[in-house]
Amino acid sequence: MADDNTKGYEPIPFAKKHRISVEDAKAILAKHGDDRKSADKEGRRVSL
Repeated sequence: MADDNTKGYEPIPFAKKHRISVEDAKAILAKHGDDRKSADKEGRRVSL
């Protein structure tokens, strides 16, 4: 059950995958929408 602003990724699993906060995950997903490649790239960048 994805929120309208996440379009494909759930914030909690995304946060766990990249070991970032849920707030950061929500911001990334809101910014990148359904572009999983860009969202993953940003998630890796934030996790450093």
